[in-house]
Amino acid sequence: MPPELPPEAPPAPLILAFDTAGAHCAAALLRGTRVLAERILPMPRGQGERLFPVLEELLAATGTDWRALEALAVGTGPGNFTGIRISVAAARGLALALGIPAAGVSGFEALACGRAGPVLASIDGRGGRLYLGRIAPGRNPPPLSTRLDALPAALPEGFCPPGCTVIGHEAGRIAAALGCASAEAACSLPVAIGRVAAGRALEREPRPAPLYLRPPDAAPARDAPPALLP
Repeated sequence: MPPELPPEAPPAPLILAFDTAGAHCAAALLRGTRVLAERILPMPRGQGERLFPVLEELLAATGTDWRALEALAVGTGPGNFTGIRISVAAARGLALALGIPAAGVSGFEALACGRAGPVLASIDGRGGRLYLGRIAPGRNPPPLSTRLDALPAALPEGFCPPGCTVIGHEAGRIAAALGCASAEAACSLPVAIGRVAAGRALEREPRPAPLYLRPPDAAPARDAPPALLP
């Protein structure tokens, strides 16, 4: 009798990842960690009008139907208040309509994607501020908002451990202030969001939720942001 063959591993999920937390509308379609297509449109405003056309263009370019998707991944910020709400609300609505899970991925996790050691991820907080988050195995401290000229004193002890690599906005200057190394992100933002999500147990993912590190701007947005249910 021939030996029994081990069961085949299930195919990697088809994931649509997207982000509008910054001055862009970014999306990628992945089969697990393999990139099928991606698109990044720089744009300071108007993401609400462009997000779904960009997603539809991406699916059409790969001959993919909405119903073929098996998971969604969305950037949860920090970043632009209205932009975060647009993409998170879209991911929640699509997940409900398609009956598939949606994973929320922070910008810090996306910047650290593909790096084995501890990463200090930096995102532009506008107005001279930085959003900093440490991504390393185990428990990480809450991210914080600070100014470049306040480093290193503004960081709690242990926030940037030995061997930490700075990635993201002003990475070189932050690394110089902290006495550590800097590096470029390993992949584009939407691809990183999809790959981080692909490494999770998607069926157990909680609903995506925005990550805010400051209150919304005082000036009202031109378009009202979509309401989010708890």
